[in-house]
Amino acid sequence: MAASRRPDELVEDLARLGVRSGDVLMVHASLRAIGEVDGRAAGVVATLDAAVGPAGTLLMTLGAEDEWSWVNDHPEDVRHDFLREAEPFDALTTPAQADIGTLAEIFRTTPGTIVSNHPEGRFGARGRLARELTRDVPWNDYYGPGSPLQRLVDEGGRVLRLGADENTVTLIHYAEYLAHVPEKRRVRRHRRVRGADGPEIRVVECLDDTLGIVDWHGEDYFALILRDYLATHDVPRGRVGDADSTVLDARDLVTCAVRWMNVHLAP
Repeated sequence: MAASRRPDELVEDLARLGVRSGDVLMVHASLRAIGEVDGRAAGVVATLDAAVGPAGTLLMTLGAEDEWSWVNDHPEDVRHDFLREAEPFDALTTPAQADIGTLAEIFRTTPGTIVSNHPEGRFGARGRLARELTRDVPWNDYYGPGSPLQRLVDEGGRVLRLGADENTVTLIHYAEYLAHVPEKRRVRRHRRVRGADGPEIRVVECLDDTLGIVDWHGEDYFALILRDYLATHDVPRGRVGDADSTVLDARDLVTCAVRWMNVHLAP
């Protein structure tokens, strides 16, 4: 069994990968891929904090655990009744979506993390630009213009992948809003949330970020886009712990993703 690594050792791995103090990074990480770390998930958060320093910023997608998501598979006229007893979403207390991974929940609950108030497109951020990235997330189209994803691009941010699956780069959702693809598929979801005067049921409208913006047969197009980007760009690569890792320029990735969608998703 491999020895557990200290956070400072992983900071050195990140430095060799090209992560610098002051960076603005959106992080996708697999704890299993990274391997044993002192402090486990909390040790990984400490590693990331140290790597970007007090002038840097970390961003993660969190989502929100929702045991009532099945309601949105039913016709809209019955959803309100189904949701009357649902636990309302609370930006500060609702756990991160479980399938995003353990790190998201540890990141959310680490002191100093600021969390955006949205039941579908919830992000957490730490560091200098944390409030700027997470404030006033658009209620509808929460991955589109005005979202934390656009702000990441505008701030010259990058995407840090630490052993993450190829289809997990959330930033590509922003490209879906920019692509010139006609008749993009949209969805309407009902969520019970904690409002100023108590629980209330609200409707969220957005591009379909579950099944995709068009009918697509075959491998997840997010993975295909990432693979195309990695094949055509000079991307820093290395190992952080045991994880095969890359750093992607956010603006370049979005540009590449939009170009790919315009070719492959348009009729």
